[in-house]
Amino acid sequence: MRIADAGKLGFDAGRLARIDSFLRDRYLQSGKLANAQLLIARDGEIAHFSSAGEARDGGKPIDEGSLFRIASMTKPITSLAFMQLVEDGLVAVDTPVHHVLPEFKGMGVYNGGGAGVPFVTKPTAEPMRMLDLLRHTSGLTYGFQNRSNVDAAYRKDKLGEWHGGDDLQGFIAKLSQLPLEFSPGEAWNYSVATDVLGAVVERVSGKTLDVYFRDGIFAPLGMDDTFFQVPGDKVDRLTDCYAFHAAKRERVMYDRGAESSWSRKPNLLSGGGGLVSTALDYHRFCQMCANGGTLDGVRVIGRKTLELMRLNHLPGGADLSSMSKSLFSETQNAGTGFGLGFAVVQDVAKTMMPGSVGEYYWGGMFSTAFFIDPVERLHMVFMTQLMPSALYPIRRELKTMIYAALT
Repeated sequence: MRIADAGKLGFDAGRLARIDSFLRDRYLQSGKLANAQLLIARDGEIAHFSSAGEARDGGKPIDEGSLFRIASMTKPITSLAFMQLVEDGLVAVDTPVHHVLPEFKGMGVYNGGGAGVPFVTKPTAEPMRMLDLLRHTSGLTYGFQNRSNVDAAYRKDKLGEWHGGDDLQGFIAKLSQLPLEFSPGEAWNYSVATDVLGAVVERVSGKTLDVYFRDGIFAPLGMDDTFFQVPGDKVDRLTDCYAFHAAKRERVMYDRGAESSWSRKPNLLSGGGGLVSTALDYHRFCQMCANGGTLDGVRVIGRKTLELMRLNHLPGGADLSSMSKSLFSETQNAGTGFGLGFAVVQDVAKTMMPGSVGEYYWGGMFSTAFFIDPVERLHMVFMTQLMPSALYPIRRELKTMIYAALT
């Protein structure tokens, strides 16, 4: 890995170093996080790369080969895979979902029932389209939203569990029997929509999602350390993963790297959250996006297709503040729209953070994050392993300090 001269890339090296000190003092020495890895790139070169903390409890430090569960940072990859199929003329952004997944034909909107009483539904005002899956306006939800009888039914049916329960086709079959929370296009709700999009990729391409990702994205980009199942010869690089225990007010072990669920083949190939990766691999994905769809002379997506993906596609140019019904997502709502797989900054002032109009980003439930700024020609990849991701304001802090380091 080559680290460029930060000063020549327009950064104050002292201010970048200050970020590492902040992470160490605020998060590592306090025990809030076990580790933290930060990659900052500009103009196609890595300006800053730092690793701190241990990979496993009582073990060696994390390094550039450390593997992290990236959870919902899988979503942009699945969205790009779908858009490759659009470019091939096999499906379109406005294709009704039931044209590819006939199980979804006739799905209705919640109109009563649940909690042991049969659901009552009403017809949707508009059919669910692929657009709705890409921008989370499908009417689907997540069981962990904990706010409706519909998401309670998701929990009861264990919908979306990666390492237990149904495979992708069984998941679609069960999901299609439940109501939508709202008619597609009427609201925004963080959901299993990208898992459904993964099933669409499988049906349209005729390949399982892991094979499609490998052939269409990972192999062309040289992302050799990104997968749903960590190979046996790489398990020693998989970090421990933690969850915050509210009663104990501390982090506790969630998934040990040495005996991880991610070392076994998952039942559900989750396009919404199943991948493991490294900071350097995800950097290659970000750099491809920043380059307009190419990396090292290989094109994986068209420049204009990528431009379409990073526009705000919410109805009427709305932002998430006006459209969100979600109790939880990987984004702040103010000044933020949603594209085809990414959150998109629409109004920098409303976000109350430094940034640029058109910046696009996402994160994962284990506190990983990335953003790509096409105006400043920079991107960030942050890796750690703590759930839930909303526990600490670390993403806001990192973003603020990175922009403060620009000269």
